[in-house]
Amino acid sequence: MHMPYVRNQATLQAKSYINGQWVEGEGEIIEIISPVNGELFGTVRACSIEQVEAAVESAKKAQKRWARMALLDRLDILRRAVQIWKAKGEEMARYITLEMGKTIREAREEVYEMGIPIFEYADGEIQRFKGATLLSTSQRTNSKKIHITHAPIGVMGIITPWNFPVSISCETIPFALVAGNTVVYKPSENTPFSTGLWVEILAEAGLPPGVINLVHGKAQVGSTIVQHKDVRAIAFTGSTAVGERIVKEAGLKRTLLEMGGNGPLIVMEDANIDEAVEAAISGCFYNAGQVCTASERILVHESVQDEFVAKLVERTKKMRLGNPLDEITDMGPLSSAAIVDKMNAHIEDAVAKGAKVVYGGTHEGLYYKPTILINVSQDTLIGREETFGPIAPIIPFSTKEEAVEIANDTQYGLTSAVFTSGLETAWYMSEHLEHGMVHINEGTNYWELLAPFGGVKNSGNGGRVLGSYVLEDVTEVKLIIFEPTKVKRNNQ
Repeated sequence: MHMPYVRNQATLQAKSYINGQWVEGEGEIIEIISPVNGELFGTVRACSIEQVEAAVESAKKAQKRWARMALLDRLDILRRAVQIWKAKGEEMARYITLEMGKTIREAREEVYEMGIPIFEYADGEIQRFKGATLLSTSQRTNSKKIHITHAPIGVMGIITPWNFPVSISCETIPFALVAGNTVVYKPSENTPFSTGLWVEILAEAGLPPGVINLVHGKAQVGSTIVQHKDVRAIAFTGSTAVGERIVKEAGLKRTLLEMGGNGPLIVMEDANIDEAVEAAISGCFYNAGQVCTASERILVHESVQDEFVAKLVERTKKMRLGNPLDEITDMGPLSSAAIVDKMNAHIEDAVAKGAKVVYGGTHEGLYYKPTILINVSQDTLIGREETFGPIAPIIPFSTKEEAVEIANDTQYGLTSAVFTSGLETAWYMSEHLEHGMVHINEGTNYWELLAPFGGVKNSGNGGRVLGSYVLEDVTEVKLIIFEPTKVKRNNQ
């Protein structure tokens, strides 16, 4: 392995977007160091508190006009954005790779197979989003009409992470917009160029000023959005620690939180081992393991452990680690030195408690070899916390009951996966695993873009994104009771 070198012709400077204008931030200068080569990729200035407040005020003023706009007119803007986006997708993918390090193939997947389709689905889902009309059951009459509809919340603050900077933004923002809300959007400070290009596409498509406002910065900018009295709801994807802070600061605001995970991949004694190995490769090493739905723990039945580990090691040896802009690369660098340090600490802790590294465990700068550990116990940092790096820790078990006990022994409950050939086992595991998503004979890193995505326990607060499910979280239920018989008559 060698460190790749990618020469940038010039560094870039990102701007914020407030009330239809691209503006320079008034706060600290943030340097974006590309994990690809360690060079300065660009800079962005954080917004000041006053600029964030101006963004909220802009969104508040625009919201009523935007909500009154005919739905088809709003959808026309989104459809134009999709066409512009398709033409600029490669540029966006390269920004994603250079900002956070995922391979160019993974970045293109984020743009073309996740981001754009989710955006298009928002168009269809809002047209199928239904209310209801009920008859009265409290009075003996058929004339009273009880109408249940959905209204926009108002101004929404949306805060997104760096690992999927564009596609995660698409999980809420387009749905919020088609429902008639306006948005103050704070992406990760590490990915200002890909997210800035996305907002530029929306503006070019004709989104009116104030409907979306892009504010760059760190925690202070996020806190200002969360605490602002005119922001009615917060959607956040990121760590559990930050999610807990947001709940405390948001007070009575609506919150939609998608947070961390420690997802188990469970391999039963009757599993298709080859398929389970492929699921582990994707679950542990996709995006260098920097995925909330990653297979953070591999629970393997003791009777098939040797076979599984041997095949996993052989398959992992074929992984190509290197320059993420190279088309043949399978895994790029980690996004930051902090994740490298966490990987090292988790491996050292596991080894001190009896685990053994059978492949990998070393790194060159941010380029960390895909790593496999055996004899890992649940009483380790790996077992309890979210590693968020390219590691496959093997935890043995002997019964399905023990597997469930280990799998559930965590504060997280986002996703889980089970490989088995037994129908009874499949149903038992799906009923007993305490996770918002359970995959049978499919890996943890599988998303169905029209199905509800979200977790339980400290992985989420009950809301769901994707498909029609997120529309419930970006609207208010509104009850209208209509009694047509009590109008004034001409002979009265």
